[in-house]
Parts: sequence; structure tokens; C-alpha cells
Amino acid sequence: MPDRPVHAQPHAAPGLDPRPRPHRHHSWREHVETALHGRHPHFGRFFELLLLTTIAISSIAMGIETFPGLPLWTYSALAIMDTVFVAVFTVEYALRVAAAEHRRRYLFSFYGIIDLLSIVPFYAGLILGHGVVDLKLIRILRLFRLLRMFKLARYSKATDRLVKAWKIVREEVLVFGAAALIVLYVCAMVIYQFEHPAQPEAFSSVFDAMWWAAITLTTVGYGDIYPVTAMGRIFTVLMLLVALGIIAIPTGLVASAMTSLRRIEAEKAKEGVADRDPT
Repeated sequence: MPDRPVHAQPHAAPGLDPRPRPHRHHSWREHVETALHGRHPHFGRFFELLLLTTIAISSIAMGIETFPGLPLWTYSALAIMDTVFVAVFTVEYALRVAAAEHRRRYLFSFYGIIDLLSIVPFYAGLILGHGVVDLKLIRILRLFRLLRMFKLARYSKATDRLVKAWKIVREEVLVFGAAALIVLYVCAMVIYQFEHPAQPEAFSSVFDAMWWAAITLTTVGYGDIYPVTAMGRIFTVLMLLVALGIIAIPTGLVASAMTSLRRIEAEKAKEGVADRDPT
């Protein structure tokens, strides 16, 4: 009986499995978690932007409630909106707890506590009665979540660059910050000696003089207190010259660091393009 021809099996490359890999199915927990964190490929950004918009509108509605003389229907509409917002926040909190890989870590994290405190006042008011618990302003802390918008599009690179720039120059900035505090106290002591005899109420103590020194060093100048003596005015001019340097030098350090980082990123991008270009 003739032997059947044996067909050679194709050899797979070393280290590779020739068998087709099964498609990995994502669980509902992974879908929910990626959607809430804005990483879902289809509607991640939509959900995150929707939540951020809801947080912003709810916080603005809290401010509208403080307007005097609003018609009664406005308070009714705001109450309905608040109920809807609390329902959204409650569903969001429940989904985050259910989808969290480490639930205990989320529950005791900063945002986990803020998420809980943002809905507790509403339910506490229902249980204990309105007017007993006034923790509604805690919900304003949820505005910190708006910082997540920096992850969208190109702003994430700018934020990372700013953090890196701060790490580069933080020692120099801290030194100038300490020097600014010393200069602030010295200027308060000096202006107190010049102005206290002429304005005992405005410059009643060195710490009152520190308020004047702070608004002068920062070049704000509210004008509520100001020197009236000749020596006080001359000292103020000299102090303003020092203030320009105290403010300009740290700003220049951070700007220089960010410029250096942008140049490094541009050079790396050019090197990457050159590596991909066969010519």
C-alpha cells in the first residue's frame, strides 16, 4: 500500500505560537471603569465630559440659590435639579465602588471621600429634616475633578511639562520663597518705625505693617494703607525695586525650565522622524 504524502507543516517563528489567539472579552467591570475614567475607546471622553459638566452646573446652581428675591418657581426648579444631580452622583459613586479593583483603596481615597460627602448631605437632610444638616457646600469640592479635563487632548502634555519644570527648579524657587518671607518681615519692621508715629492706627503693629508689605511686594497695592512720611515713601520706592526681582526671578526660572523641556521634546521628535525616514 503506497504511503500517503506527508505535507510539511508550516514552521512558526521561534517563540511564537502558531495557534490563533482567542479574542479577549472585557468584563463589565472593565468597561465601566474605563468609561468612568475616560479611557474607554468609544465613549470614555463622553462620559467624563458629561460628569464634569454635571459637577460644574450643580456647583453654579448652588450659587444661584443665594440670589435674593428669586421667584418661588426658581427655588422649585433648583430643588428638582439638585435631586437629579444627586441621583447622577449616587449612580456614579455606586458604579465606581462596584467597578473598583481595590474597593477599600477607592473608598478611603481623596476622591472616594469627596464622592461620598457630595451625596451624604442630601440624604442626611431627608432623614433628619431640612435645616438640621448644612453640608451642601462640600459638593463644591467636586470641582477639583475638573482638573481631569487637563488629560484631554494636548493639555496633558503641557501639565506634565509644568510638573517637570517645577521639579527642576523647586529648590531655587523655595530659596527665593524663603528670602521673600525674610524681606517681607524686614520691610514690615522698617516701615513700622517710619509710619507708626504718623499713623498709629494704620500701622499699629509690625503685623499690621506686614499686610502693607505683602501687598506692596506683590505689586498689588490696594491703597487701604500707605506711607505718608518722606522716609516711608523713599523706603517704599526701594522696596518696589526689590519686589520686582523677587517676583521676576522665580517666574523666569520656571519659564526657562519649560523652554528647555520643550526644546528637548522637539529634539526627540526630530530624532524619531529621522529614525523612521529610510532616506
